[in-house]
Amino acid sequence: MIFKKGTKLYACEIVREAGQDVMYVNYLGALYVPSIADSPIVMARTIDSLIESPNVTRVVFVQQRNYSYDFKQITLLNEIAQLYVHLIKQEKVLSAKTLEPGRCKRHLPQRYDTMRYLILTLLKQDPLGCYVETKRLLREERIAAKKMPREEQTCEAHYLHLLSKIIILLEKTVFIKQTKDKLAGFKLGDRSLYSQLFRPEILPNFTFTRLMATLPPEAEIIEQYEIGPEYDRSSVTILSTPGKTKYMYHLVAPEFTLTENLQSLINLARNVLLEHKPKAEEFTDPARIRQVFFNIARDLLHELSSTKKITLSYRQLNKLATILVRYTIGFGLIEVLLQDDNLQDIMVNAPAGLVPVFIRHQEFDECDTNIIPSKEDAESWAAKFRMISGRPLDEANPVLDTELIIGNARARVAIIQQPLSPYGLAYAFRRHREKPWTLPLYIKNRMINPITAGLLSFLIDGSRTMLIAGTRSSGKTSLLGACMLEIMPRYRVIVCEGTLELPVNSLRDLGYDILRMKVREALTRGSTELSAAEGIRTALRLGDSSLIVGEVRSTEALALYEAMRIGALANVVAGTIHGASPYGVFDRVVNDLKVPATSFKATDIILICNPIKSPDGLHRWRRVLQLTEVRKHWLTDPSIEHGFVDLLNYDVKKDELAATDDLINGESEVLKDIAGQVKGWAGSWDAVWDNILLRAKIKEVIVKTSAKAKMPELLEAPWTIKCNNMFHNISDKVRQEIGVPKGRRVFREWQDWLKKEIKKKKL
Repeated sequence: MIFKKGTKLYACEIVREAGQDVMYVNYLGALYVPSIADSPIVMARTIDSLIESPNVTRVVFVQQRNYSYDFKQITLLNEIAQLYVHLIKQEKVLSAKTLEPGRCKRHLPQRYDTMRYLILTLLKQDPLGCYVETKRLLREERIAAKKMPREEQTCEAHYLHLLSKIIILLEKTVFIKQTKDKLAGFKLGDRSLYSQLFRPEILPNFTFTRLMATLPPEAEIIEQYEIGPEYDRSSVTILSTPGKTKYMYHLVAPEFTLTENLQSLINLARNVLLEHKPKAEEFTDPARIRQVFFNIARDLLHELSSTKKITLSYRQLNKLATILVRYTIGFGLIEVLLQDDNLQDIMVNAPAGLVPVFIRHQEFDECDTNIIPSKEDAESWAAKFRMISGRPLDEANPVLDTELIIGNARARVAIIQQPLSPYGLAYAFRRHREKPWTLPLYIKNRMINPITAGLLSFLIDGSRTMLIAGTRSSGKTSLLGACMLEIMPRYRVIVCEGTLELPVNSLRDLGYDILRMKVREALTRGSTELSAAEGIRTALRLGDSSLIVGEVRSTEALALYEAMRIGALANVVAGTIHGASPYGVFDRVVNDLKVPATSFKATDIILICNPIKSPDGLHRWRRVLQLTEVRKHWLTDPSIEHGFVDLLNYDVKKDELAATDDLINGESEVLKDIAGQVKGWAGSWDAVWDNILLRAKIKEVIVKTSAKAKMPELLEAPWTIKCNNMFHNISDKVRQEIGVPKGRRVFREWQDWLKKEIKKKKL
């Protein structure tokens, strides 16, 4: 809401937004920051406005920063406004007949002045003071009544009844109910209790998103940290609130801490920048247009600051330019949230403007936030995503899946709108880690253990077909990305995805021969993109390659199993799919996606990952729960005909996967098939098991060395690839010398190499 120049100070305008009547009050030009908690005059003025407009559910004071009071806070004031009207009109507390019935008029002037002060002034400026003062007055009048002549006691009794009635009516308000136990020692003019009741959401004039800036007084601080680059730092506070099971994720972004001069400067610059509206074709290269806008914003701010005689440092100039880009062609506070490596999901529910953003935190799971995006923001984002993706989002196409890349931050974005979402636009942002996940990282986070990492490494080198299954948010895609790092860089990799989630760019930067194909999402219509099924079939014509499929959702399952049959025993074929158990995967593939049961036998390995919960239900951790091989002898139902054989199972007590007897005793047909094609392993389970344990030990040593040497970079992708390459080179050298890559010999030489590398790095 922007008031026109010349609008009268304290003027009000009511606007209908997201099903609410929102009152905007002009405080531009006021010599103070408007605050209901701190100022009795502002409180009284607000109550007067609510008397005139009782249907208002939100009030916004418009200044360089806007101060927004939500429905819960306005309800408190509305109750006082309605009580005021009731006392004046129904109870007629200021009439002579009410104050002094009958003929006794001696006390009328004094009582009239007292009631005017209590109701006309104190009730609206200080409701708590009105309550305390009325109780004090009642006590004094009761004492005085005992000394009055008999002829005045009837009038006095009527006056005492009036005071008692006012107290009873006040005690029925939520205002007094919430504070009654805290009023001991209360003094008129003390507004400390009001600061607990009235905490506005603060938003600069250049953004519609509201943010509760102050911390809830009753909350306990659990953790605090900062996010973002040095010149654009935001602070995050994790809070625990009594009576709630969810934590509060409290964000304070730099744009909400700017001085009034800088706020004014950004407002001026934003109005100039908004005159240039980027065309749709410019959004085909979002990174380039952001850089162009950043340069323009910086030059514009430098020019405006010189005109306004505001001195800006180079760092301040970059900071303000970054904020301007966020609130012109960018995505506002969503961009700030994406800077937090701890966030996994960001949810913006409909209707926008009424509910806060929710997030899923890596450590604290699902959290409320202090951020309330507006309807204007939601609609602006939708328009930008239409341009970025080139896909429709309207009533005929109410679903849009796309991606958001801002610097190093990437997120998968799912958007729905009417009629699918009856209350308007809603968003889900799935944030991807800037760097690829690795198996050592997963060992550190306990999603897997070393034996699982060793077995996965062995299976990938053995060119098996693999499905990684799990529920939503179970970490399937991230685990698939980590498995891709176990493919030797000497082999070509083709990736087929609807939404770009796998770390293809990172792998390319690390030297992989990798080709990404973007295909049409299952829910997307009217797109020029090829279907996923056609994309997979095209991949088979692109030469000898490992094939990675982002997610198996629809008819592409038939093409994937065609690829599995063709690729078996030659290259890795892997993908993700929704399913909570091996049979759940079979049921989905065969019954839902219509793949023939016999074709399902092309699957060698099913990996199940799901979140597990603590007994109190408040905590959740991602874990791999099962690694199962699919045997080939069954005819119709692998679960009945023992077609599923677990190689690893989750041990609840130990909170990790444990090898089954079938694995330890060498009863795995998949592992026998791999061994049967390797000289020195064929017919020797001990040699195969030795190699799996060797790989497991190497992964475990990487994790332990990283912690001991305080070098977290050892767990990241570049070191993982370096360690894997050296493992393969040493294995090949030992094999040439003695015929078989004996685990003890390979490990000793690999460990010597690692020690030298770490020593070299520290120097």
